[in-house]
Amino acid sequence: MNPEYLVFGQLTREYLLPPSGPSRLDVAGGNLLYAAAGLRVWASSIGLVGRVGDDYPREWLNECIARGFDTSGIRILSKKLDVREFISYTESFEVSRINPVTQFARREMTFPKSLFGYQPLDERKVDEAANLIVTDIPDKYLTARGALLCPMSLVTQTQLIAGMKRGEVHTFVLEPAAASMTPRARRELPALLNGVTAFLTSEEELKNLFWGQTHDLWKMAEWVSMYGCEYVVVKCGGRGQLLYDVSTKRKWEIPAYPARLADPIGAGDAFNGGFLAGYCKNYDALEGVLYGNISASLKLEGSGTFYPLDVIPGLAEARLNVLRDMTREV
Repeated sequence: MNPEYLVFGQLTREYLLPPSGPSRLDVAGGNLLYAAAGLRVWASSIGLVGRVGDDYPREWLNECIARGFDTSGIRILSKKLDVREFISYTESFEVSRINPVTQFARREMTFPKSLFGYQPLDERKVDEAANLIVTDIPDKYLTARGALLCPMSLVTQTQLIAGMKRGEVHTFVLEPAAASMTPRARRELPALLNGVTAFLTSEEELKNLFWGQTHDLWKMAEWVSMYGCEYVVVKCGGRGQLLYDVSTKRKWEIPAYPARLADPIGAGDAFNGGFLAGYCKNYDALEGVLYGNISASLKLEGSGTFYPLDVIPGLAEARLNVLRDMTREV
């Protein structure tokens, strides 16, 4: 069967030093998998679109298939791609993605040979071969109901949405890359957001977009809405989310579900996936935020891209019922 939902994003080889517990070195990571798992908590028919080099472990792709994902949209290039990503935590859960040699030495750990020559993703020279293009979308994916575009360049997101509009996809949810959320980028947003269902971003990145103009998040959300999207969702970390409905001007505050914090990596991506699932239930953005909130809460409590899929059955639904009573309109 053709997938109902699509997720576009990046696959990485993750090296994680958590604040406590064992390290996770050279494991499957990337916003594509974290978002897909957040969506998979609620939905089952999901197609993945991404690119990897021929050195990417096949067993990781096989696990995606075993988890029920359609991997027809993952293109394996006939060359190597450097998709390593290093993440280290302090005891207070502050994140560092630089100086892996120092981080391993501080923990009295042997530095892995597979990290030699590592540079952070946002500093290394971009390999154009890693960028998704319209022809990466399998024809059978064009009958999907909705698509989530994980953080990537505005140009890439704009082109992918245009490609999907050739088919039957009618719900587009996206989060721009942090590097795109600058005052200079605002001139490109109208072309991207015209016809987009929901624009998802973090509080920090939204403030960067309107740096020096206002401190009012609701005002920023209203300004973004003028670019053509239907809903704006602001992710505020431990405080939860803000939802702005463009057509009705209604506003909601949704507190974060009180989860046990173990590993926050990928929680924002899991939220995005959950949002798409919740929104498409009845085309209700508030439901989208509630579902995303719970997907993120599950990811926070453990490590690994698919951690939310291995929790106690019924836990997500139970949390969702609790969260409904905690939401308020402002």
